[in-house]
Order: sequence, then structure tokens, then C-alpha cells
Amino acid sequence: MQVTVKLFAGLRDIVGGDITEEFEADVIKVEDLRARLEQSQPKLQPYLSGVAIAVNEEYILEPDAELNDGDEVALIPPIAGGADAANETPYCLVTTEQLQPRALRDRVMTDASGAAVVFEGVVRNHHEGRDVERLEYEAYASMAERQLAAVREEVLAEYADREVHDLAAHHRIGSLEVGETSLLVAVSATHRQDAFEAALRAVDRIKETVPVWKKEYGPDGSHWQEGVEPRPSPSA
Repeated sequence: MQVTVKLFAGLRDIVGGDITEEFEADVIKVEDLRARLEQSQPKLQPYLSGVAIAVNEEYILEPDAELNDGDEVALIPPIAGGADAANETPYCLVTTEQLQPRALRDRVMTDASGAAVVFEGVVRNHHEGRDVERLEYEAYASMAERQLAAVREEVLAEYADREVHDLAAHHRIGSLEVGETSLLVAVSATHRQDAFEAALRAVDRIKETVPVWKKEYGPDGSHWQEGVEPRPSPSA
């Protein structure tokens, strides 16, 4: 069997990338993988006792939990502590909380930025001739965040020669009333035209790639809004 081990933050710096481990058994335990890594990756050995382990995006609390062929294991080092670190705005986020335009704008700004564009997608009171009272947003949240990150990388790569400095995107899910913001995209750049164009490109790609669905509620009942066929980012 084969297991992929994903590394983050300082652990990735130590090893240089993710790891693939192969075992002759069909099923192994988390503690077996940890023991193998102590032997195959001696640079990681001092840190392994302090990491949390997630399998297929779920935390594993028991060392005798079983792993199967093809599982994706993440070694999660201690999350940066302290109130300041906890309050740092992530670049890409799917959340049920109210979105914060100024915080996202501040996240992407640099000293070289002469322009910042913040796009807000807002719930409106109509859709295709129907009155809308509210929208219910549903998402495959973990995948949606990965796709937001992929769009960010894609657009920054496309505009690498246009002095676009940074980009961030947050999507809200759950029940939203008319007038509430469902999507934020913030872009910083040297010049306004590049910031506007990159923001528009990011919004378009988010609509094409991020697995989020909308159910509208109005006087005539509820309806799932029709979407578009996904066009995944090449970096996803």
C-alpha cells in the first residue's frame, strides 16, 4: 500500500516537500507510519511527537487508527499561537461568518501597491424574473477552499508581468438575506487597470471552479439556481 504524507509550514521547509511511503501490508496504523517516518526522515524525528495527524482532511486522535492504500495523511505542526496570529486574515476562506472587506483589503496590500480593488458579491432581491427573499449557500467547504487557493495562484500567475501584487478571496455559506455579502475578492496592484482586470478574472474563475451552490427562497417557494459546468483551475 502507498500513503501520501503532506507537510506544512516548517516541516515542509525541513524536508523540502511531501512524502510518499510504501508498505507491504494492506492496512497499517497511524503509529506504524509515525515509526516509519522516524527512520526514513530523520530530520523530522524531533518534531513528530508534537504534530497532529489528519487523514483525508479529518483529525485522527487515536494512534491505532488504521490507514488504507491511497490515504492522504497530513502532519500538522502546532498552529501559530497568540492572539495576533489567530486574528491574521487568511487568503482563502469559506465561512459562515460575516465577511470583512477592510480586513481582506489590508491582507493583500503592499507598500508598492498604488491600487486596491475589493469586489463584493451581494444577495439581490430577484433572479430570472423571480422575487428572492434570501439565499442558502451550500459548499463542499474543504474542496472550495482549495479551489479558491488554486484560483488565486492561477490569476497571480496570469498577471505576474502586470504588477499585480496579491489576491485573496472569501466565500460565505449558510443563509444570507438580501443585501448581505456572499463573496469577497481583494486585489492589489501597482496600477488600477491591472487591479480591476485581475479582480474580474478571479471572480469569473471562482464562479467556474469553486463548488458552491445557491438555493433561493421567495414567495413561490424554493429553487436551486442553475450553475455552470465546472472548469477546474490547472493548479487545483
